[in-house]
Amino acid sequence: MSTADDAGVFRLNKDTAIVQTLDFFTPIVNSPYDFGRIAAANSLSDIYAMGAIPLTAMNIVCFPEKNMDQNILKETLEGGLEKIYEAKAHLVGGHSVDDNEFKYGLSVTGKVHPKRFIANFGANISDKLILTKPIGTGILATAIKGKIDADKCEKILVKIASELNKKSAEIMLKYNPSACTDVTGFGLAGHLLEMAKGGKKEIRLFTKNILFIPEAYEYASIGLIPAGAYSIKNHCEKNIKIDKKIDKTVIDLIFDPQTSGGLITAINPQKAETCLKEMQDNGIDASLIGEIAGSHQSGKLIVEN
Repeated sequence: MSTADDAGVFRLNKDTAIVQTLDFFTPIVNSPYDFGRIAAANSLSDIYAMGAIPLTAMNIVCFPEKNMDQNILKETLEGGLEKIYEAKAHLVGGHSVDDNEFKYGLSVTGKVHPKRFIANFGANISDKLILTKPIGTGILATAIKGKIDADKCEKILVKIASELNKKSAEIMLKYNPSACTDVTGFGLAGHLLEMAKGGKKEIRLFTKNILFIPEAYEYASIGLIPAGAYSIKNHCEKNIKIDKKIDKTVIDLIFDPQTSGGLITAINPQKAETCLKEMQDNGIDASLIGEIAGSHQSGKLIVEN
């Protein structure tokens, strides 16, 4: 799709549309069970970002059966199943292949009213943007691979990345959001730019309001940045204007590719503070990070302090 939305939507009848998505990746933590939980939460997130309810999930597995203990696969699938059940969805099967590299994820189907699904391009001028998880999981994953405070980083990463966006989506929907997406492999700045391009809008991002994972900020400040962050920055830079006064570490963090990140939702300015407070009152690390500043034919992201 030209708007780079999170999932496909297919109308079945006047009252029901199905929403379909698929995602899988290699392990980013050492615990197979937690890897399964993170991968499942990540896959389910696209359904929540579209304002839909997950119905069914199917496992996708690539596994080196001759070179890896079968218990690793068993624990991974158990972790994934925990999140599927938490989402109140049903596991209905899946497919596995013998592969040299272990990968796991889900194909998920959800449902939504055809007139009520939320795309990433519908934000209105003056809408406020709420982010529902802190930024920095890509840097933590890089630290784990590099065996830098691996146990500490894994604990933080698992807590954030295995959390479903279910509660955030339920609260968001009460305030009639005009647009939504989730923050994953394209980084915070990249996904905001997708929203801007899809809706032909200019978006302002206020970096002082972003919640960064403290450990991720620390590692970024000493140059521990995943290669993907530089690729995202290079891809986006012609449509992004960054205030020269902004700290280089903050700039690196907004391009950090996330795994199972939070939702970015556009809410009417008269409702945004109330929505934000309800999220925070429910234990969600939400913050008001920006606004839709105006129209722009090719889409633009302005990054300010």
